[in-house]
Amino acid sequence: MTVAMGEHVLDLACPPDDVTAVHAFLSSVWDREPDLSTEDRMALELALVELASNVIEHGAGGGRVTCSLRVDVGADEVVVALADDGVPVLVDPSAAHLPDALAEGGRGLALVQMVVDDLRYERVGDRNRWTVRRGRH
Repeated sequence: MTVAMGEHVLDLACPPDDVTAVHAFLSSVWDREPDLSTEDRMALELALVELASNVIEHGAGGGRVTCSLRVDVGADEVVVALADDGVPVLVDPSAAHLPDALAEGGRGLALVQMVVDDLRYERVGDRNRWTVRRGRH
């Protein structure tokens, strides 16, 4: 794991890295961005941990996946970019919805959609690119 100080960038190689590294990274971002509200921090943490968990679990196709997570905190919004070298995603994030209460999975992207203003996915070359936007509250 590499953290670029002042740039809010985290590079992961999974394994050995896992979602714990994302939690630690976000904690350091919040320390450097004290004006970001608790509500925004909680929503972004939920969204980014869910998204990173999905990438780590499904993106590797049973192998290893490398990711780069960038958090840009602006005056009016927070923009997050997550890029990974995993397998192409076959799910449309804009169509994500919560499954019934008894389902064992399938909630990740729907939860992300609930707490951010915009979630986008695109495949560029051999990389998945996720973009998350949330207006500051």
